[in-house]
Amino acid sequence: MNRFSLRLGASFRNRIILVFFLIIIMPFLIFAYYAHIKSIEGITNTNTKISLSYLQQARKNFEIYLNKLNDQVNTLIGNKRLQDLLVDPPANTAEEEAFTVNLLTLLYQATPQIDAFRVRVYPMNPALYPSYMNTLGESADLVSEEDWFQKPQESVGPIWKQFLPEQGKYGRPLLAYIKRFSGLYDRKPRGVVVTEVSEDHLKRYFSPTEQLKNQKLLLMNKDGTIYYDSSANEWAGTAFPSASFTEHLQQSPEGSQTIKIDGNTYLATYVGLSSEPWAIVSLTLLKELTGTNDEINRLLIIFLIIYLICCIAVVFYITVYFTQPIARLVRLMRRMEDGNFHNIVLKSPRKDEVGWLYRGVGSLVQRIDVLIQDAWRSERKKKALEFQVLSHQINPHFLYNTLESIRWKAENHGRSDISEMVSALGNLLRLSLNQGKEITTLRREIEQVKAYVLIEQARMGSAIRILYSIDEELLDSPFLRLLLQPLVENAIQHSVRSDFEKGKIIVSARSEGQDMIIEITDNGKGIPQQIIEELEHEVPAEEMYTATRRGVGLRNVNDRLKLYFGSDYKLQIETGPQGGTRIVLRHPKKIEVELPRPDDSR
Repeated sequence: MNRFSLRLGASFRNRIILVFFLIIIMPFLIFAYYAHIKSIEGITNTNTKISLSYLQQARKNFEIYLNKLNDQVNTLIGNKRLQDLLVDPPANTAEEEAFTVNLLTLLYQATPQIDAFRVRVYPMNPALYPSYMNTLGESADLVSEEDWFQKPQESVGPIWKQFLPEQGKYGRPLLAYIKRFSGLYDRKPRGVVVTEVSEDHLKRYFSPTEQLKNQKLLLMNKDGTIYYDSSANEWAGTAFPSASFTEHLQQSPEGSQTIKIDGNTYLATYVGLSSEPWAIVSLTLLKELTGTNDEINRLLIIFLIIYLICCIAVVFYITVYFTQPIARLVRLMRRMEDGNFHNIVLKSPRKDEVGWLYRGVGSLVQRIDVLIQDAWRSERKKKALEFQVLSHQINPHFLYNTLESIRWKAENHGRSDISEMVSALGNLLRLSLNQGKEITTLRREIEQVKAYVLIEQARMGSAIRILYSIDEELLDSPFLRLLLQPLVENAIQHSVRSDFEKGKIIVSARSEGQDMIIEITDNGKGIPQQIIEELEHEVPAEEMYTATRRGVGLRNVNDRLKLYFGSDYKLQIETGPQGGTRIVLRHPKKIEVELPRPDDSR
């Protein structure tokens, strides 16, 4: 096997590999990928449904707790002893000490009734209660400047404030419910109640279930600040590490999203609270949900290796059993490309498609050899016919010269009528032949009509009244030859011939959009309706040009128009009940053809 056949075999083998890859391995990979995606999607959807169900229940319980906590704080605010203690500031040290003891005693007794870590009450002006503030371990000046103390005084509604661990004060993060209160009857501001909720209280509502492994539950506001983290509050007080998820959180009351945090992919599910601008978020590592897919992927790789081995074996078989016979056939075809059809024997004992191919190509070689011989003989005949055509091209020129000689002799003998008739006949013949081109100009077509009219007037010995109204801009437009002369001939022969004195023909041309409109109108006896109707029907070829048949010229023009430009350009013929005919011919103004050169042809 030569180098060419080896290269061909390799190319064929590569194609076979590609085909097997496309029809076996590729669908398998696509199906495996689709199954992998769908399995992850199914697991994700299932986890999302479970998480949403759990979060909705947690939201319901937590909102019940918040409402209950608000009622408990309102009960404390409505305590008459608390209201009386904060009516007026103490006048001296003794009264302040008594105020401190009474208020702390009141809070000590009321705190067990409030489901919170701690409850603190601050007067509206802490600076007037130094002993009380010292007992709380707070600086009156610092408390007055804190934003959590000032904001409740500026608004009627309560606020939430997160207190992060601080040495000497807080050991763990605290979430404080801060509410300003006033007198029960005079609506005069009395103080601020700070109810602190610890992580132990929140854990009751935000603890991962055993069904959701490695789940992290977060309580955060919709700006991204995390208030509570079920994983030992490691993210408490920080911003959520995914800005895209925070934006998604603000757009929908609940949902889920796949996000990346520190290189790990998480499934984040959330529900928003209706009472507060917060959300409860569940984070689950996606790889914990899709761990079983790793085994499927390993099985996929094993199947893929088996498929590759099978493909290689099949390709080797096809290369040995099919490539070599095809390579031999290609070598023989190369010989045929060089025109060598001798001593080519294509036979194969095989009964499969390769054997059919060999026998078919052998039969084709024999037919090609016969066709080459026939083509050679046909070429010789073609050359002979071309020579005859070139010889016959002399005849029109000889005819023009002969007519010119007749015209010259008629003029010498004073027969101007014969001279004009011969001249018109020469022009008519020249314009009809149109140098062998099918497309002429409207100007030459009008000249042909005028030449024909002159001949008819000479033959009949009567003047034919014919008027021309042609738009000058259309005269040099391309025009299909021999369209107007048959129509004018029809008007003369079948309409006005019976009475030349009254008969009149008008030929007009105007522009209309991308077309030119040619109208030929006469006042003769009109065209029978039967002839007009026959233009729309097919006529057998043997009856087309019979001597007794009328309307041949009309049909010829109508058929040529439809053939060249389509059915929209067929003739429109109107015949009045009292006689007279109007033929409208629509013709495109622009045709991409080479126009005939102006010539004399004499």
